[in-house]
Amino acid sequence: MVYKSVEESVTVPTQTVRIDQKTHATLERIAKRQARSMQAILADAVESYRRHLILKKTNEAYAKLKADPGAWFGEQRERERWDHTLADGDV
Repeated sequence: MVYKSVEESVTVPTQTVRIDQKTHATLERIAKRQARSMQAILADAVESYRRHLILKKTNEAYAKLKADPGAWFGEQRERERWDHTLADGDV
């Protein structure tokens, strides 16, 4: 299936995904309120969730790092060394 995206004015391939009626109704309401296609709203939602997962994994990794005092100390020292590389003499 292919549709013509009004927002992007390009033809893009699509796939069918089954969602429950409540989710579909919510998606439809949001799309109407935003005057955007349901496909665009769904694409934005998936991208937002993808970014959320990246941040969640990053936070988990930092929590693990902070739980190890030696590793966290090493991280802090490395940050200090990187901070010095940013100075261009105009301090």
